[in-house]
Amino acid sequence: MKTAFLFLIFCLFSRMICAGEFSAANIEITTPYRAPVMIQGPMPIEAEYFASLLTGVTIEKSGTATFYKGLLNNYPVVVAQTGKGLENTAAATAVGITRYHPVAIINQGTSGGHDPALLVGDIVLGKRALNAGNFKTPFREKGEGSAPLSWKPMDLLASSGSAGEGESAKKSERIRYYMGDSKLLESAHAVSGQYKRGKVTEGTIASANFWNNELDRIAWLHEHFGTSTEEMETAAAAQIAHAYDVPFLGVRVLSNNLTNGGHYDPSTAKDCQQFVRDLVTHYIASLEAK
Repeated sequence: MKTAFLFLIFCLFSRMICAGEFSAANIEITTPYRAPVMIQGPMPIEAEYFASLLTGVTIEKSGTATFYKGLLNNYPVVVAQTGKGLENTAAATAVGITRYHPVAIINQGTSGGHDPALLVGDIVLGKRALNAGNFKTPFREKGEGSAPLSWKPMDLLASSGSAGEGESAKKSERIRYYMGDSKLLESAHAVSGQYKRGKVTEGTIASANFWNNELDRIAWLHEHFGTSTEEMETAAAAQIAHAYDVPFLGVRVLSNNLTNGGHYDPSTAKDCQQFVRDLVTHYIASLEAK
């Protein structure tokens, strides 16, 4: 009896399927995930204006960093106010990469000039970035003082030799440059004509937890390292971005330049963010054209 009843239910169920009596719903993926572009600025003056350009903003915090998530021209962008200095920047970059998986990172903000040919308001595109605080000092006897212009660069990524002395450490006595992404540089050059505050040029951005006011020291870095400008963040962000294989570019506006008497102008921070907005807009269009 029980078997016959189950057989009857099976037959009815089969007839309903064959007759098309069940409704169906089809789900289509129409908006694929788009990895955001991450824009970094160390201080509020260097990040909040760009954040104000976004729509649908939500704010998240991690450690000393604040992340503004939103849309620019309907494309996802994360603005990271990283905090000042190498350590804060490195931490914020690592958190931003692992949390938001950006398609590219641009570190931007103000800086002090090393090149006498650059004026306040000029923008340096970081074709290269370096940590200008990694040095090894030659031995000097007690009482001989310090001679910073004789210090040797030290490549911290050459870890097998960087802690040694003598011939075994020679390979670490070199400058480590982090190269800017070619596609981001292309977008920067494509919109450079829209920037009216000054000129836009490629150069070398030096970063260190150090504020140089000694003109001889600045000239030495410019001569031996090819530095165009200095600040405290780009190289740290570049090192982490390269470790995670994320395209990276540093963009720095000169807010002052001691080498030619250029006085500090905080309004350059907004000028830089406006330029980066144009850069990102062009870069987004190139991504969506693929």
